[in-house]
Amino acid sequence: MNKISLELGSGGKLMRTFISQVVLKNLSNPYLKGLSDSAHFPDGTALTTDSYVVDPLFFPGGDIGTLSVNGTVNDLIVSGAQPKYLSLALILEEGLDVNILSRIFKSIKKEAAKSSVFITTGDTKVVRKGQCDKVFINTAGIGKIIASPSPQKAKPGDRVIVTGTLGEHSLAVMLARGDFGLESRVKSDCAPLNFLLPLWKSGVLWMRDITRGGLATVLAELAEELAFPLVIDEEKIPLSRGVRGATELLGIDPLYLACEGRAVLLVPENKAPALLRKIQTDPLGKKAEIIGRVEKNTGKPGELLLETLSGGLRLLEPLTSELLPRIC
Repeated sequence: MNKISLELGSGGKLMRTFISQVVLKNLSNPYLKGLSDSAHFPDGTALTTDSYVVDPLFFPGGDIGTLSVNGTVNDLIVSGAQPKYLSLALILEEGLDVNILSRIFKSIKKEAAKSSVFITTGDTKVVRKGQCDKVFINTAGIGKIIASPSPQKAKPGDRVIVTGTLGEHSLAVMLARGDFGLESRVKSDCAPLNFLLPLWKSGVLWMRDITRGGLATVLAELAEELAFPLVIDEEKIPLSRGVRGATELLGIDPLYLACEGRAVLLVPENKAPALLRKIQTDPLGKKAEIIGRVEKNTGKPGELLLETLSGGLRLLEPLTSELLPRIC
């Protein structure tokens, strides 16, 4: 890798190449080795960080402030930690209307209250006009560890659960730009996933929020950690009518669209029905579904396979390019 490209931020293969060839080559240590969204420390705390550069700043269902809190909170939750404290760092473009910033702060305050987290420290920098696009936000989140993901315990028959419909966030942001001249009622699914925290005590083996790269990328990365292939059923994957229609019209695969309020879980086979029912009792999980399983006799170890509507099998790989620029 000689040059940085936009595709690097997709969360797909190029990002992983960058991390292995550039980041780990120079900064490798035991805490980075696992490449988790959150680091777990011996004192029982977890730490995560993220940056937000979404365009446009405001979109149906949320804004950059909504994203900055929920994205950070969710990274802690799916790593097995209860969110407690956030930092907030702003990079502002010279000439930004303060009213825009006030709207963003209102969203940050509202979402932080939903998750019972406190904004405890921060920083502000201003750059010349044209050196950033209005507002960039960086956060760090600290949480209390309540569980440690253990995908290595997975065995054939274990189930994959997705907590809701896919793709609303990516589609809402994309259509808000007006690039395609389409109108839709689709809103971002951006939301905190605190309702999933108790499930760590109910036998969940692994969780991830379905952000950059979408469901296919997240599960392809999980499959690489397992001694068995993963198989998901296309018929079971929940999609809203709006997402299904728009993606068919635009020729976009919804399996690679990002969410900001959905997660995918790996759970033991015998606990899957009860866990699904628990998830469905929350408004954010009412459309949750069991969509797949750990296999033994189909495919090869490390593969993610899709059982298609036509009855065939399709190999799914991590996203290889930037599908939609600046969705988070």
